[in-house]
Amino acid sequence: MEFSFDQLDERIQKSLEEMGFESPTPIQKEAIPVALKGEDIVGQAQTGTGKTAAFGIPIVEGISPRERGVKAIILTPTRELAIQVAHEISLIGKNKGISAYPIYGGVSIDRQANILRRGRNQVIVGTPGRVKDLINRGILKLDRVRYAVLDEADQMLDMGFIEDIEEILSKTPKEKQTMLFSATMPYEIRKLIDNYLKPGYRFIKVSKQLITPKVKQRVFLVRSEDKLKALEKILKENEGTATIVFVKTKRDAADIERELQRRGINARAIHGDLSQRQRENVLRAFREGKVKVLVATDVAARGLDIKDVGLVINYELPENPESYVHRIGRTGRAGREGTAISLVAEPEKRRMYRIKGLKGIRPERFRVNDVKELKEKLLSEDASRVPERIRKLARELLQKRPAEEIVALLLSKIMR
Repeated sequence: MEFSFDQLDERIQKSLEEMGFESPTPIQKEAIPVALKGEDIVGQAQTGTGKTAAFGIPIVEGISPRERGVKAIILTPTRELAIQVAHEISLIGKNKGISAYPIYGGVSIDRQANILRRGRNQVIVGTPGRVKDLINRGILKLDRVRYAVLDEADQMLDMGFIEDIEEILSKTPKEKQTMLFSATMPYEIRKLIDNYLKPGYRFIKVSKQLITPKVKQRVFLVRSEDKLKALEKILKENEGTATIVFVKTKRDAADIERELQRRGINARAIHGDLSQRQRENVLRAFREGKVKVLVATDVAARGLDIKDVGLVINYELPENPESYVHRIGRTGRAGREGTAISLVAEPEKRRMYRIKGLKGIRPERFRVNDVKELKEKLLSEDASRVPERIRKLARELLQKRPAEEIVALLLSKIMR
């Protein structure tokens, strides 16, 4: 018998209906019936497949609102993902009286400690560092845990959390249900599975189409020194479109934010050096449309669920080819159309060929100054410093179409 939401507690069905759920996604169909039987699960699935509900629904189904103490611990790599997962599980459990509470660094530990001492939150969602800290202080007790979930396990591995995870799991009862979800299965994750999941665990792999057909992909070949100018031009051409610009490092994010603001573009960056309050303020401004351009690293954007993103720009290609899929997945959601643009300089070409999602996409040569723009510049005040003899020559050449490339080259050097 195929799983459907009708098989769940009526109160959960009501919550799912209020949340807009209509039918289970592939991973929900596979994972929820297995989880309801109490079996351990390893799920290989990417962001956007519905995996939060795949483990959240069985947890809410299995917990009574009359129970006290922490019954489920869910570990996530980032603060934003902890907040998002806790919010979704709380919505699922709303009509049953089950709530989830997020704990993470960057905010007052005393406030989190006070809430935990009340014992009203049966589900805790947290980042490994803060969870471990609260355990060591004797504030968070996991001796009654029946469910343990590792979400985005490969990302927690990349961020160096593996030892914290092992220590946290050692504080939970041996007889519990463990669910691990990861986009990839490197050796260290397989070792974690062997050590902490029951031998008869169920492996579920759900393939997500690499790139949704609603996303139009473009690759622009651009000189390294022209990248910022190209980014500025694309953003100004798409003014009003909610855009995420992906960069490599925290420093890159801060630098690009500053440069774009200097050029009159209302951009904000999200990265690890911001306080939690600053991060929340930036994300709120972006979600509300007060800021149209968000500059982010892969780590900072991991797990963020932001609707209505119309454009994703890879200012730099990711080192990990799989990260490309996660980036592009930020646009073209819920049946909407979106565009993904990658700015590729000569040193990045080899990396471009390793990305499956870019196969079949014909690179275009990006012209920072095209002929139409140059014509406008000739008539603008910006061109007043160009010697009259050169302007006269340019006007004459512009009369002849074959001379466009010459004029573009000439004036791009003058106007730079």
